[in-house]
Amino acid sequence: MFSHHREREQPIFSARAHVFQIDPSTKRNWIPASKHAVSVSFFYDANRNVYRIISVGGTKVRAIINCTVTPSMTFTKTSQKFGQWADSRANTVYGLGFATEQQLHQFAEKFKEVKDAARLAREKSQDKELANTALTIAAPQSPPVMCVNGPEDKLFRSQSADITLSSEKERIKKMLSEGSICEMNLEAELFTLQDSNSKLVAALHEANANVEQWKKQLAAYQEETERLRDQVAELETHGGHGPSDLLKDELTQSLEELESLLKAKDEEIHILQSKKADYHELEHDRDEAIRRLREMEMRNSELERRIQNSEQNLNNTLEDRDRMDSEIQRAIEILDIKIFDLNDLRQSLVKLIDK
Repeated sequence: MFSHHREREQPIFSARAHVFQIDPSTKRNWIPASKHAVSVSFFYDANRNVYRIISVGGTKVRAIINCTVTPSMTFTKTSQKFGQWADSRANTVYGLGFATEQQLHQFAEKFKEVKDAARLAREKSQDKELANTALTIAAPQSPPVMCVNGPEDKLFRSQSADITLSSEKERIKKMLSEGSICEMNLEAELFTLQDSNSKLVAALHEANANVEQWKKQLAAYQEETERLRDQVAELETHGGHGPSDLLKDELTQSLEELESLLKAKDEEIHILQSKKADYHELEHDRDEAIRRLREMEMRNSELERRIQNSEQNLNNTLEDRDRMDSEIQRAIEILDIKIFDLNDLRQSLVKLIDK
């Protein structure tokens, strides 16, 4: 039967490629249909006005590909040397691996050309069918109308579903970007507070060590001051003159220097105490930032849960759309068969009328 079809069909294009079919169980993995590159050809059946893609290979002559080209088919380039298309009649997806990118481009162009030719052939066949059946049979007029409207209804549904999916994806992206921006801002603020906190802790430890040292120095200065005061009082009691007056002046100057140094140390102690208060305030700010970060993490968890639900809804919508597309494709195929049957019926009626 296959050879009989080949006798009445004319080859119009041929290319060599490795043939693959989609795994029916997973619908993801490719199964090689040929061990080596085989010839994949386009044929045209002038009697039936049909275009087919045929590939024969193996030790036993068998058809690896026997696909009738319909206007609804699309050849998709998935890489530089690989392309694929779906055959709903065979319930499979064919993949072709070419040796060069140029061969893939030539096959894709020929596929598009053949698909357009099949569309024109179908439209001409429908026009002739309508013209002939209007004179002979009135009932068969509705199938061509359904066939014409079928792809338009499929296109409208697909476009509306694509618009809905696009708006849903944009909304999810916006929610995710807002949550990420808030989280990054809080993390940056927290890192800044932690850096300031570490610097203040180091300064506080250093200040505490300096305070202890300064306290010891202050006590020594106070002891030295008391001792000098006692010496001054003792000198004043003796009421001496000459070298004692010079010593008194030196002691007074030393006492003033020690008092000024003591005031400076007191001021430094007050400054360190104020910095300690600022450190407590920064600790409070850090705790507040940590609390806000935890709240943002909870919000992000909620957003992730909502995004997962939205993705699940998107997957369900895609599955519904794919199921709808398959049903529409199945209806189109049934209409194609009906049209071929009507065409055969028309030819039979023409032969009867000629007789």
